[in-house]
Amino acid sequence: MNKVEIINLGTLDYRSAWALQTQQMEALRGERRKCSDTLPNKLIFVEHPHVYTLGKNGHLENMLARDAEVVCVDRGGDITYHGPGQWVVYPIFRLDTLMENELPQGIGIKEYIFRLEEVIIKTLAVYGINSERLEKCTGVWLETETPRVRKICAMGVRCSEHVTMHGLALNVNTDLTFFTRINPCGFTDRGVTSMQKELGGESVNMEEVRTELVRKFCEMFGLETVAL
Repeated sequence: MNKVEIINLGTLDYRSAWALQTQQMEALRGERRKCSDTLPNKLIFVEHPHVYTLGKNGHLENMLARDAEVVCVDRGGDITYHGPGQWVVYPIFRLDTLMENELPQGIGIKEYIFRLEEVIIKTLAVYGINSERLEKCTGVWLETETPRVRKICAMGVRCSEHVTMHGLALNVNTDLTFFTRINPCGFTDRGVTSMQKELGGESVNMEEVRTELVRKFCEMFGLETVAL
């Protein structure tokens, strides 16, 4: 079974976390080039101070407030918001070694994103929140067949030499007013929600959510945690 190291950064500014991701990605790419697998995969958890990020194929016009900082990044997807009360999760995974008992060549990027979405869907189900995919729209959504369709988890990834970085942002206790300053992920006709809002407004225990996310990541990617 593949090993994964869980790293909880607490609260950290976006650029510092991005630098750490890049560092960890380069280490795993180096391992792959040497045909070695001594380093474990990494699963990084962090809460960012308020920041907006724009993916490499995004459109700056989706930033509606001209006084807010936007960090342009090398992930897929358009513009999104990160802030307190939101678990941002960065899996630094070697796709060529994942699920090797079932899939000798590992998994591809489409399967990887499918499994990321499944991690969130299964985690939310633990809290009684029914969520799903929306065709051609990466991420996890609620009530997709209704005018109340809304996103609870955004995703944007980068993959190089079969190693991933960036990842997902799950709104737990997030202040959703910050999303009114953008067209989230480029959409103008779909809402954004959080676990707190869906559960009636009571604050959700962030550490309990993180524990559940780790459990679901291990299930979906055939991973076993290792101590730091």
